[in-house]
Amino acid sequence: MDEKQYVIDSLSINESWRMFRIIAEFVEGIEVLSKIKNGVTIFGSARVQPGDPQYENAENLARLLVKSGFDVITGGGPGIMEAANKGAAEAGGKSVGLNIRLPYEQKPNPYANIHIDYKYFFVRKVMFVKYAVAYVIMPGGFGTMDELFEALTLIQTRKIKSFPLILMGSEYWGGLIDWLKDKMLKECKINPEDMDLIQVVDDPGEAVRLIRKYVIV
Repeated sequence: MDEKQYVIDSLSINESWRMFRIIAEFVEGIEVLSKIKNGVTIFGSARVQPGDPQYENAENLARLLVKSGFDVITGGGPGIMEAANKGAAEAGGKSVGLNIRLPYEQKPNPYANIHIDYKYFFVRKVMFVKYAVAYVIMPGGFGTMDELFEALTLIQTRKIKSFPLILMGSEYWGGLIDWLKDKMLKECKINPEDMDLIQVVDDPGEAVRLIRKYVIV
Protein backbone atom coordinates (compact mmCIF):
# COMPACT_ATOMS: atom_id res chain seq x y z
CA MET A 1 0.00 0.00 0.00
CA ASP A 2 1.48 3.36 -0.99
CA GLU A 3 1.53 6.32 1.42
CA LYS A 4 -1.33 8.15 -0.32
CA GLN A 5 -3.66 5.15 -0.09
CA TYR A 6 -2.71 4.67 3.58
CA VAL A 7 -3.72 8.28 4.36
CA ILE A 8 -7.06 7.88 2.55
CA ASP A 9 -7.82 4.62 4.42
CA SER A 10 -6.90 6.24 7.75
CA LEU A 11 -9.27 9.13 7.09
CA SER A 12 -12.07 6.70 6.23
CA ILE A 13 -11.52 4.82 9.51
CA ASN A 14 -11.58 8.10 11.46
CA GLU A 15 -14.85 9.09 9.78
CA SER A 16 -16.41 5.79 10.82
CA TRP A 17 -15.36 6.24 14.44
CA ARG A 18 -16.69 9.80 14.41
CA MET A 19 -20.17 8.34 13.85
CA PHE A 20 -19.87 6.43 17.14
CA ARG A 21 -18.84 9.63 18.96
CA ILE A 22 -21.89 11.41 17.52
CA ILE A 23 -24.18 8.57 18.61
CA ALA A 24 -22.59 8.63 22.08
CA GLU A 25 -23.40 12.34 22.42
CA PHE A 26 -27.02 11.70 21.48
CA VAL A 27 -27.28 8.80 23.94
CA GLU A 28 -25.77 10.80 26.82
CA GLY A 29 -28.04 13.77 26.09
CA ILE A 30 -31.20 11.68 26.05
CA GLU A 31 -30.26 9.78 29.22
CA VAL A 32 -29.40 12.93 31.19
CA LEU A 33 -32.19 15.16 29.90
CA SER A 34 -35.02 12.64 30.07
CA LYS A 35 -35.66 13.92 33.61
CA ILE A 36 -36.33 17.45 32.29
CA LYS A 37 -40.01 18.36 32.18
CA ASN A 38 -41.34 21.64 30.85
CA GLY A 39 -37.91 23.01 30.02
CA VAL A 40 -37.59 26.59 28.80
CA THR A 41 -34.45 27.25 26.77
CA ILE A 42 -32.93 30.70 27.22
CA PHE A 43 -30.49 32.00 24.62
CA GLY A 44 -28.37 35.14 24.65
CA SER A 45 -24.92 36.64 24.40
CA ALA A 46 -21.91 35.10 26.13
CA ARG A 47 -20.38 38.58 26.36
CA VAL A 48 -22.83 40.18 28.80
CA GLN A 49 -21.26 40.87 32.20
CA PRO A 50 -22.80 40.64 35.70
CA GLY A 51 -24.43 43.93 36.61
CA ASP A 52 -25.65 44.54 33.06
CA PRO A 53 -29.47 44.96 32.91
CA GLN A 54 -29.64 42.12 30.38
CA TYR A 55 -27.80 39.82 32.82
CA GLU A 56 -30.18 40.78 35.60
CA ASN A 57 -33.21 40.24 33.34
CA ALA A 58 -32.02 36.73 32.49
CA GLU A 59 -31.43 35.93 36.15
CA ASN A 60 -34.88 37.20 37.15
CA LEU A 61 -36.54 35.39 34.26
CA ALA A 62 -35.00 32.07 35.30
CA ARG A 63 -36.10 32.53 38.91
CA LEU A 64 -39.66 33.25 37.84
CA LEU A 65 -39.69 30.24 35.52
CA VAL A 66 -38.56 27.89 38.29
CA LYS A 67 -41.17 29.32 40.67
CA SER A 68 -43.78 28.67 37.97
CA GLY A 69 -42.78 25.01 37.64
CA PHE A 70 -40.40 25.14 34.67
CA ASP A 71 -36.85 23.83 34.26
CA VAL A 72 -34.27 26.13 32.67
CA ILE A 73 -31.94 25.14 29.84
CA THR A 74 -29.05 27.24 28.48
CA GLY A 75 -25.93 26.83 26.41
CA GLY A 76 -23.99 26.49 29.66
CA GLY A 77 -21.51 29.29 29.02
CA PRO A 78 -20.95 32.79 30.42
CA GLY A 79 -23.01 35.95 29.99
CA ILE A 80 -26.77 35.56 29.70
CA MET A 81 -26.41 31.79 29.88
CA GLU A 82 -24.63 32.09 33.21
CA ALA A 83 -27.25 34.52 34.51
CA ALA A 84 -30.10 32.16 33.62
CA ASN A 85 -28.38 29.15 35.16
CA LYS A 86 -27.64 31.19 38.28
CA GLY A 87 -31.24 32.35 38.67
CA ALA A 88 -32.59 28.83 38.18
CA ALA A 89 -30.12 27.20 40.58
CA GLU A 90 -30.64 29.81 43.31
CA ALA A 91 -34.41 29.34 43.01
CA GLY A 92 -33.94 25.62 43.68
CA GLY A 93 -34.74 24.43 40.18
CA LYS A 94 -33.13 22.27 37.53
CA SER A 95 -30.50 24.43 35.87
CA VAL A 96 -29.27 22.75 32.68
CA GLY A 97 -26.12 23.80 30.85
CA LEU A 98 -25.44 22.28 27.43
CA ASN A 99 -21.91 23.50 26.89
CA ILE A 100 -20.12 23.46 23.53
CA ARG A 101 -16.36 23.16 23.30
CA LEU A 102 -15.03 26.26 21.54
CA PRO A 103 -11.53 27.75 21.23
CA TYR A 104 -12.67 31.00 22.88
CA GLU A 105 -15.59 32.54 24.80
CA GLN A 106 -17.37 29.35 25.77
CA LYS A 107 -16.38 28.06 29.19
CA PRO A 108 -18.86 26.23 31.44
CA ASN A 109 -20.42 28.44 34.07
CA PRO A 110 -20.55 27.13 37.66
CA TYR A 111 -24.33 27.44 38.09
CA ALA A 112 -25.60 24.55 35.96
CA ASN A 113 -26.56 21.69 38.29
CA ILE A 114 -27.14 19.45 35.25
CA HIS A 115 -24.27 19.72 32.79
CA ILE A 116 -23.35 18.13 29.47
CA ASP A 117 -20.29 18.99 27.39
CA TYR A 118 -20.73 18.76 23.59
CA LYS A 119 -18.30 18.59 20.72
CA TYR A 120 -20.89 18.70 17.93
CA PHE A 121 -23.12 21.74 17.48
CA PHE A 122 -25.87 19.83 15.70
CA VAL A 123 -26.28 17.28 18.53
CA ARG A 124 -26.56 20.13 21.03
CA LYS A 125 -29.14 21.88 18.84
CA VAL A 126 -31.34 18.78 18.84
CA MET A 127 -31.23 18.68 22.65
CA PHE A 128 -32.16 22.36 22.95
CA VAL A 129 -35.33 21.90 20.94
CA LYS A 130 -36.23 18.35 22.01
CA TYR A 131 -36.57 19.21 25.69
CA ALA A 132 -38.00 22.73 25.41
CA VAL A 133 -41.61 23.83 25.64
CA ALA A 134 -40.60 27.42 24.84
CA TYR A 135 -37.61 29.52 23.77
CA VAL A 136 -36.75 32.91 25.24
CA ILE A 137 -34.29 34.72 22.99
CA MET A 138 -32.40 37.52 24.71
CA PRO A 139 -29.96 39.90 23.01
CA GLY A 140 -27.11 38.00 21.42
CA GLY A 141 -24.94 37.51 18.38
CA PHE A 142 -24.69 35.05 15.50
CA GLY A 143 -25.24 31.96 17.66
CA THR A 144 -28.38 33.43 19.20
CA MET A 145 -29.73 34.37 15.77
CA ASP A 146 -28.93 30.88 14.52
CA GLU A 147 -31.00 29.25 17.25
CA LEU A 148 -33.90 31.67 16.67
CA PHE A 149 -34.15 31.13 12.93
CA GLU A 150 -33.60 27.40 13.13
CA ALA A 151 -36.56 27.13 15.53
CA LEU A 152 -38.65 29.39 13.29
CA THR A 153 -37.83 27.20 10.28
CA LEU A 154 -38.65 23.95 12.09
CA ILE A 155 -41.99 25.33 13.30
CA GLN A 156 -42.87 26.95 9.97
CA THR A 157 -42.18 23.70 8.07
CA ARG A 158 -44.00 21.66 10.76
CA LYS A 159 -40.98 19.53 11.54
CA ILE A 160 -41.63 20.18 15.22
CA LYS A 161 -44.70 21.12 17.21
CA SER A 162 -45.17 24.86 17.54
CA PHE A 163 -44.12 26.41 20.85
CA PRO A 164 -43.66 30.00 22.10
CA LEU A 165 -40.71 31.91 20.66
CA ILE A 166 -40.28 35.01 22.79
CA LEU A 167 -37.81 37.78 22.01
CA MET A 168 -36.93 39.72 25.16
CA GLY A 169 -35.83 43.32 24.60
CA SER A 170 -37.90 45.39 22.17
CA GLU A 171 -35.12 47.96 21.74
CA TYR A 172 -32.67 45.26 20.65
CA TRP A 173 -35.02 43.22 18.48
CA GLY A 174 -37.18 46.05 17.08
CA GLY A 175 -35.00 46.57 14.02
CA LEU A 176 -35.12 42.89 13.14
CA ILE A 177 -38.91 42.78 13.46
CA ASP A 178 -39.21 45.88 11.23
CA TRP A 179 -36.93 44.28 8.64
CA LEU A 180 -38.91 41.04 8.64
CA LYS A 181 -42.11 43.03 8.01
CA ASP A 182 -40.67 45.54 5.52
CA LYS A 183 -38.60 43.08 3.51
CA MET A 184 -39.51 39.42 4.00
CA LEU A 185 -43.24 39.93 4.44
CA LYS A 186 -43.69 42.70 1.86
CA GLU A 187 -41.79 40.72 -0.75
CA CYS A 188 -43.84 37.60 0.08
CA LYS A 189 -40.84 35.63 1.28
CA ILE A 190 -42.90 34.64 4.33
CA ASN A 191 -46.64 34.52 5.04
CA PRO A 192 -48.42 37.00 7.36
CA GLU A 193 -49.13 34.24 9.89
CA ASP A 194 -45.39 33.50 10.14
CA MET A 195 -44.95 36.78 12.00
CA ASP A 196 -47.28 35.43 14.67
CA LEU A 197 -44.65 32.85 15.59
CA ILE A 198 -42.61 35.57 17.31
CA GLN A 199 -43.62 37.59 20.36
CA VAL A 200 -41.61 40.50 21.77
CA VAL A 201 -41.60 41.43 25.45
CA ASP A 202 -39.49 43.53 27.82
CA ASP A 203 -40.55 42.20 31.21
CA PRO A 204 -39.50 38.75 32.52
CA GLY A 205 -42.88 38.38 34.20
CA GLU A 206 -44.66 38.96 30.90
CA ALA A 207 -42.50 36.29 29.24
CA VAL A 208 -43.51 33.77 31.91
CA ARG A 209 -47.18 34.70 31.55
CA LEU A 210 -47.02 34.14 27.79
CA ILE A 211 -45.40 30.74 28.26
CA ARG A 212 -48.01 29.72 30.85
CA LYS A 213 -50.77 30.59 28.36
CA TYR A 214 -49.51 27.82 26.09
CA VAL A 215 -48.00 25.34 28.54
CA ILE A 216 -49.83 23.68 31.42
CA VAL A 217 -47.38 22.83 34.23
